[in-house]
Amino acid sequence: MTMLSRKLFILLVILSTSLPVFAGDTPLAPFPWQNAVSHLMDKAMADGLIAGGVVVVGNRHGIVYESAFGRVSGESGALPVSTESIFDVASLTKVVATAPVVMGLVEQGRLSLADPVARWFPEFAGTGKDGLLVEHLLTHTSGLDDFPLSASSPLLSALEGVARQKLKGEPGHRFRYADINFILLGELVRRVTGTPLDRVASETVYGPLVMTTTCFNPGPAAAGRCAATLDAGGGPQFGKVQDTTARLLDGVAGHAGIFTTAGDLARFCRMILGGGELDGRRVLAARTLRQMAIPHFSRGGTVRRGLGWDIASPYSSPKGRGFSEASFGHTGYSGSSLWIDPENDFFVVLLSSRLDYRSTRAFSKLRNDLSTVAFAMLHPDLRELSEIAMFKVPQGR
Repeated sequence: MTMLSRKLFILLVILSTSLPVFAGDTPLAPFPWQNAVSHLMDKAMADGLIAGGVVVVGNRHGIVYESAFGRVSGESGALPVSTESIFDVASLTKVVATAPVVMGLVEQGRLSLADPVARWFPEFAGTGKDGLLVEHLLTHTSGLDDFPLSASSPLLSALEGVARQKLKGEPGHRFRYADINFILLGELVRRVTGTPLDRVASETVYGPLVMTTTCFNPGPAAAGRCAATLDAGGGPQFGKVQDTTARLLDGVAGHAGIFTTAGDLARFCRMILGGGELDGRRVLAARTLRQMAIPHFSRGGTVRRGLGWDIASPYSSPKGRGFSEASFGHTGYSGSSLWIDPENDFFVVLLSSRLDYRSTRAFSKLRNDLSTVAFAMLHPDLRELSEIAMFKVPQGR
């Protein structure tokens, strides 16, 4: 164990002194935990990783902790982040839009995980993709790689590119994370329903959950509430999707494009922990959520992928110490992540305005440290840990 890991553990041992108290959605975490989270976020801002962000911790009953930090961009005079700030969550789109919509169609019998992709994309017939199933797209085991899309005909070029591409191995046998899998799933939703992904997600997920801010293409009216992402030149942009491919697809794509708040994501996580239901409104069956969160692909125990969800992989940095093996989540390039632990009835959400895209290890550590502190916030049995190190908790915050 590294010295830094030992320091984090002693922080948890020092701070885990009482259980949080719930009052609906009112965060009532013990004050020392606010010091711990603030310390990690302050350091990330001081190191230039982020301009600011929001951290939310909770369980199926409500929010335990919610706080905003820093500014919406790295520009001088930028507005402070608030808990109502809207963030581009990049690849969280895959698990808060595309995967639940697809699984809703599976529940309804309109689609099967075992459907050959060519059933819905006749363009792929005779191109060596007969064994490619819908399930393989959800688990990133299709054998497809990403490639640039045409600016003039992005969707057509995506379909033609997939048709031309030779699969990298037999579907289902190799995990290779690729946006094209979820771009196809987004188009699949349109072909099955006759309705674009953004409308289906709004009608079947965000509306029932009262996720009032969550959407694709928030528009100029919401730009003033948006935290910035960096454009191609390194400058701030507000309310415009950062992902180049999603932008070519008019901001609505299966792999990226969702804008949301930490509070809305908390409602989504609570629905999952509640077995598909929140405030008396059901979005998915409990059995569907269980099916999504179990490994559908496993390689030597080091890589395990659910249907959309990351269970264990090189991308699992938000899985903090103490999380159960049943936990799962996802990350987003723009600085977002969420991780859910149904066994321990717990979730943690990080949304941030990311500034540094090169220091990937430092950003992964931020996610992991925040999740570990957040887990200890709800589970004071971490006092039993025997790790010993010196860590001074910042005072006066």
